[in-house]
Amino acid sequence: LAVPPHGCWSTTVEVLPSTDGIEVASSFPLDRPVEATAPAGRMREWQRSTPDVHCDDPVLQSALKRSVLDLGALRISDPDFPDTDVIAAGAPWFMALFGRDSLLTSWLMLPWDLELARGTLHTLARLQGREVDPLSEEEPGRILHEVRLGIDESRALGGSRLYFGTVDATPLFVMLLGRAVRWGLPAADIASLLPAADRALEWIAKYGDSDGDGFVEYQRKTDRGLLNQGWKDSQDSIVFRDGKLARGPIALAEVQGYVYAAYCARADLADASGDPVAAREWRERAAELKRRFNEAFWLPDEGYFALALDGDKRSVDALASNQGHCLWTGIVDESKAPSVAAALMSDRMFSGWGVRTLATDMAAFNPVSYHNGSVWPHDNALIVQGLCRYGFVAQAAELARGLVEASAHFGGRLPELFCGFSREDVPIPVGYPTSCSPQAWAAAAPLGVVSALLGLQADATGAEPVLRVTCNVPPEWGRVGIERLALGDRYLSVDSATLPHGRTVELVPALG
Repeated sequence: LAVPPHGCWSTTVEVLPSTDGIEVASSFPLDRPVEATAPAGRMREWQRSTPDVHCDDPVLQSALKRSVLDLGALRISDPDFPDTDVIAAGAPWFMALFGRDSLLTSWLMLPWDLELARGTLHTLARLQGREVDPLSEEEPGRILHEVRLGIDESRALGGSRLYFGTVDATPLFVMLLGRAVRWGLPAADIASLLPAADRALEWIAKYGDSDGDGFVEYQRKTDRGLLNQGWKDSQDSIVFRDGKLARGPIALAEVQGYVYAAYCARADLADASGDPVAAREWRERAAELKRRFNEAFWLPDEGYFALALDGDKRSVDALASNQGHCLWTGIVDESKAPSVAAALMSDRMFSGWGVRTLATDMAAFNPVSYHNGSVWPHDNALIVQGLCRYGFVAQAAELARGLVEASAHFGGRLPELFCGFSREDVPIPVGYPTSCSPQAWAAAAPLGVVSALLGLQADATGAEPVLRVTCNVPPEWGRVGIERLALGDRYLSVDSATLPHGRTVELVPALG
């Protein structure tokens, strides 16, 4: 091939795999423009179905637009159930269904899209544990950790395409169902999913609390599974203040919060179905767990919650971001919340771009580690929601601004994580070398912080659906407006410019 000076030449090479001699159809056939292909049409339909967001702040606008595009691109479906979407955890390493990731992404997306939560719940219920298998860590009622299919099956843990070694996906499943009902999940879906939620709660009682102390713990069943089975699942992530690794069984602080919120969600579901006796029992169970958690995990000399309890019931005394999830779920006593918020937003935790996974004065701190000092956007989005829940709106706004400003240095796309260097020392956020980008729950983080600072709380369980809004959008963002926000089969628009700041108002969406 000879290309003359200043000339150009191009070609397209198409590679199609085949199975047993049968070629897979091309997603992007060469005989038609890209915009005419099925994936492009699917993306257009996704964009049409999500609410329109308009922001005065161009950095926030760019982050939200990028989030919607990335989440649309990460959707996958089972060929046997092509009309049910779930979300892949992230590219390039985790293009598969992960229980925890899909549940948290769906939670952060719920004000914007109910169908993703619906598809996630039905898919995970269909794959819910049915028997005891130590190798895959499957147990009746347990929600899976990950699915590996096809050529990716060689990466599966436990020798099975389904691996169940996660301690938190099961309570998160019940939490998400409770919230999806509030956003208008149809009655037929509720009826089919409620048995799966009850099986999940049975797993919590029978298998999750293995020693009967009232807290949910984990310990892998074989040497092939994950050593740590919370969201910080690297081998060195659960450490004491002095850097010593915790030994199992391990009860994570945030997991107790998830279980508490699952009990509260089940109580709400009982109320919605007209069963006040069951509702009262679930709330009593939640209240008892909250009481015991605040006694067992609190470190009064430090003013924060332990990261975990180890196998000897000792407090794993590292200051970590996990307790921000405890604010999010509501398990923290009101009297302790100010101290927790202060710890999270202290210089040793808040880098200026986001809250680090581990405080700078802990022995294991490393700003370039995966879980011991880095900043994870989804972690911070949940902390923002937790701070707002307890009324720390100024701190939530400061954290949200830092996170959104960080996105501008990554082309508007928040990666899975970035390094935990101080903003004062390094004026730009430093990318983590092998971070997924795009990654599902990171992509959902900007949507999660906006819905938190708008204070969007839906209740579609009554005769008339209601959206409660408590607007605490920071002045630096200017006007934030959402059009075509769906609540069940109704729609409404929310505009921060027309809402009183810091005061809750109730909006009733219109039909059609």
